[in-house]
Amino acid sequence: MKAAIVAVTKKGKSTAFKIKKNLPGSKVYVPALKGGLRDLVKKLFCKFEGIIFCMAAGIVVRVIASCVKNKYTDPAVVVVDEAERYAISLLSGHEGGANTLAIQAANILGAEPIVTTASESMRNIVIGIGCRRNINKEEIIKAVRLALNKTGSSMKKVRHIATIDLKRNERGLQDACRELGIPLRIISADLIKRFSGAYKRSSFVKEKVGVEGVSEPCALIAAKRPKLILPKTKVGRVTVAAVKEI
Repeated sequence: MKAAIVAVTKKGKSTAFKIKKNLPGSKVYVPALKGGLRDLVKKLFCKFEGIIFCMAAGIVVRVIASCVKNKYTDPAVVVVDEAERYAISLLSGHEGGANTLAIQAANILGAEPIVTTASESMRNIVIGIGCRRNINKEEIIKAVRLALNKTGSSMKKVRHIATIDLKRNERGLQDACRELGIPLRIISADLIKRFSGAYKRSSFVKEKVGVEGVSEPCALIAAKRPKLILPKTKVGRVTVAAVKEI
């Protein structure tokens, strides 16, 4: 997606460039807060498929209000707070791709993606994935389907596939998520290390990737009020776990 990233403060600018570094095809804009922002937004609405604002949501609502037409033509609009805690899908979430863009921004910053689209927010299954290097998409898809079969769940109920940041660039994992139409959620190794919840821990995994587990903790961290419904299961070169939000 061709995206503009807009900031008006020094901290916001820092956040914007973090996103740009990891979001191909994006461009940063830093207008003056008074006057310049509103004029810029009018131009960006027609020029870009998506706009990420690194500022307060209230400011964004006011400056985009006169530009909003309908969900089929409006660009995806995402808001990231300057503390980098949240990436909010604000406008054109499903049709325009803001939900996906919010998750991408969240993955880059280690933030929490906020998606309120009814059809997506009601999905309550999160799949955790660990895999060997250079995994192919077929292996990932096989593991996901096995997890769903074992738990009696359907693909339509899956909100995220979650994995450790070490695996963020695995092409097979990215391709599998794209083919399945499920967003990939990235969980930082640091967050896993600090996670105090119960999961199957492995000294072997810690030796290899620096944490005591991947599939189970990633699924548990990525979900709200999670219940483990499929413990870590090995499927060839993939480990898979599943949780249900209750």
